[in-house]
Amino acid sequence: MRNVKTFLESVKIELDKVTWPSRKETMATTGVVVVIILLISIYLGACDIVLAKLMRLILG
Repeated sequence: MRNVKTFLESVKIELDKVTWPSRKETMATTGVVVVIILLISIYLGACDIVLAKLMRLILG
């Protein structure tokens, strides 16, 4: 049980050293991620449509 207590104390000390992002930073980076995901989704969707049409043209 002593080892568990020591471990949890060490975890608390390490978590106190962490620099947590502010709400503004978190919202900004989340927005960037969402925009990038949307752009990649549109690109992959367009590629899928083009390749599907190309396959229909080739295979008849």
